[in-house]
Amino acid sequence: MTTITTQLALDDTFLQQKQYFANNTYPSYDKRISDLKKLKALMINNQQAFIDAMSDDFGHRSTEDTKIGDILTTVMGINYSIKHLKKWMKPEKKHIGILFQPAKGEVVYQPKGVIGIIAPWNYPVFLAFGPLTAALAAGDTAMIKMSEYTPKTNHLLAKLITETFPVEQVAIVCGEAAMAAAFSTLVFDHLFFTGSTAVGKLVMKAAAENLVPVTLELGGKSPTIIDDDIDIKTAVSRLILGKTLNSGQTCVAPDYVFCPENKVAELTQAFQTYYQSMYPNVQGNDDCTAIINPAQKARIDGLLANASEQGATVTSLQPKSDKTQSRKMPLTLLTNVSDDMTVMQQEIFGPLLPIIAYKDVSEAIDYINSKPRPLALYICSFNKSFQQQVLLNTHAGGVCINDAAFHVAIDDLPFGGIGASGMGQYHGSEGFKTFSHGKSVLSRGKISLGSLLFPPFGKRIHKILFALFIR
Repeated sequence: MTTITTQLALDDTFLQQKQYFANNTYPSYDKRISDLKKLKALMINNQQAFIDAMSDDFGHRSTEDTKIGDILTTVMGINYSIKHLKKWMKPEKKHIGILFQPAKGEVVYQPKGVIGIIAPWNYPVFLAFGPLTAALAAGDTAMIKMSEYTPKTNHLLAKLITETFPVEQVAIVCGEAAMAAAFSTLVFDHLFFTGSTAVGKLVMKAAAENLVPVTLELGGKSPTIIDDDIDIKTAVSRLILGKTLNSGQTCVAPDYVFCPENKVAELTQAFQTYYQSMYPNVQGNDDCTAIINPAQKARIDGLLANASEQGATVTSLQPKSDKTQSRKMPLTLLTNVSDDMTVMQQEIFGPLLPIIAYKDVSEAIDYINSKPRPLALYICSFNKSFQQQVLLNTHAGGVCINDAAFHVAIDDLPFGGIGASGMGQYHGSEGFKTFSHGKSVLSRGKISLGSLLFPPFGKRIHKILFALFIR
């Protein structure tokens, strides 16, 4: 098993991948399909091992959270790439104006080279193998820096990747912050980062020193707006899984909810009813995923304590008898919140959900637009006019209407942030293009009329051409 854990091994592996790519600058369709099928087999044949490793890392992770969030999404993405790769690899024909005829124009998608991928801890397999799928489809090599928060998963991935691919094609890198910093300084042909906005700034700064292009999949506070016309129980049924999956440790989980002021009490009750039907208890429930580690648990507890101290109304959806101490946390609703509270300033990334009352939807739109642009925005409404009002007057990386979070699992929808929530996109064809260089090619045959443009200028043909095309 090859796991890169030192600066020397990191540099050596990078050079190996550079050389490997120099000898394989345009892998064939068959080679790329073979690589994607090997990655798919790795996933399917080791499902229980992935479930066990991630549960160990989290202190308990729901089997279904792993199946939905890491295994199913990864395999679906690989299948989609296999199905469409032949089309993606074809040169894309472009129109050539009459002035430049006869000629042919096309865009050839060429592999970029060695891709660096920095994966987070919350969906460690999906957020490592999703970009890897795109890189293999594009014909690149890849080095993947895993989070130090998931050591068991990292060990398993290193073992399985080593058994499946040569280290000069795909490599797993482990280590803490110093290794991540060193990784970011390598002269990759593209660097892909998923994580917090604060760390994303450091990654981009390091990459800028070498003019390495970056894709940043960051986070932020993803809002939800509930229309006054929609049934509140229906709205909650569309939101709650997106918030409770992985105990809210999801970059696109709803971060706060705008609710008509006359329906806040009804919304709170609906959340209570739905949540307790899904999770009759928390501490002894295998369906409930724990917070990843004590530091993250303390951070979320701190957000909750700060909000409570400043006057927020706290409604825990945990049964009163279910008080065993652990890193499992129930969904907790917060009302009467203000911007002075840290829970309204930071991405929550856990099972807390602030609710903000509004009188007119314009208040919610103005509030969202006054904040950094979010990774996702959710609209609960069957009213087309309401949907369009919110959709066209706000910015977000992606939007779900009457759903939450699951746009990430749609292979043909590009995924990415905007502004503080990220830059660049991937998934499906966008992932293939992110890790490819679209090389423009203008091709002329034996006949060329280009000499008509040669000097000396001012000839009759020049005057005719300018008269025809400058108008």
